[in-house]
Amino acid sequence: MTAKQVLISIVSYRDERFLPTCLESVFGQGVPAKIRVFDNAGSEEVVRVGSRFGAEVFQAGKNEGFSRGQNHNLLPEDYDYALLLNSDVVLQPGHLAALIRVLEEVPSAGMAGGKLFRMGDDRLPVRRNDHSVLDSTGIYVTPAQRHLDRGSEVEDVGRYDRRQEVFGITGAAMLCRREMLRDVRFEDEYLDEDFFAYREDADVAWRARILGWKAVYQPEAKALHKRVVHPSKRREVAAVLNYHSVKNRFLLRMKNMDAAVRRRCFPYMWLRDLSLLGYVAILERTSWPAFAEVRRLRPRFAEKRRHLMARRTAAPGEIASWFAFRPVAKEL
Repeated sequence: MTAKQVLISIVSYRDERFLPTCLESVFGQGVPAKIRVFDNAGSEEVVRVGSRFGAEVFQAGKNEGFSRGQNHNLLPEDYDYALLLNSDVVLQPGHLAALIRVLEEVPSAGMAGGKLFRMGDDRLPVRRNDHSVLDSTGIYVTPAQRHLDRGSEVEDVGRYDRRQEVFGITGAAMLCRREMLRDVRFEDEYLDEDFFAYREDADVAWRARILGWKAVYQPEAKALHKRVVHPSKRREVAAVLNYHSVKNRFLLRMKNMDAAVRRRCFPYMWLRDLSLLGYVAILERTSWPAFAEVRRLRPRFAEKRRHLMARRTAAPGEIASWFAFRPVAKEL
């Protein structure tokens, strides 16, 4: 591998119990890297743990969101590659080196991610029928405008053992090329701060695709992830996260969707919209203000869309081909 400057960018919020194990796994990679931790909870424990591992720790005065934290860490642009990492992820040996090889070998790859396994409270892989359970092998998008983790909750029996191009990479552990981040940047934002949290990884992946970048899944890069938010457990998720999920569903398409994708999503996207509207009106009233926020942000997102589409290089049909009800992956 060519010697490159590597940044590990972590955003923390009340997850001090995970941070030591995460940072230990970073040091176990054997790849020199600078580490920045943006702490949204103002925890002295995060400062103590981060200092022990030589990390730069920034404490926000309030919870400013995942996107804002990552942008703060990324803005100095003093790196060639940046690994956006959740503190509830434990990298296995060789993870970072395997992803760096991808970006070295595939010049059009803007991001790369590995094979993530579901992690239990005991910090060990969740197992079923004598197989480890997968958490993510990249993300895919459906005509109903859902973005899901490929292989999520499936037993690892060798189905996802090839390097492939995927729509995008989960924000839990995503290695990004600096040039790609610069390309998707709008003002001082790489990740959209109006999203605050949730779906921001799908937004980055979609924007990168419009601008001609690829996302590559590399199975040799393995990690464990203690997933907290999952679509099947919506009623167990904090109300504020469900609010952002509803809001960001519409912001995502306002910025990125073109006519070809809209045709591909007909009528499934609108049927799900109606279903979601009914669900929020009856069972999740705390998310109702999300619709007003989408209306408020419409002029801002029209500006973001103009900035993006003026520079697009990918053909509309190429983007639309990724929207399917079964996970799509393409050979490199």
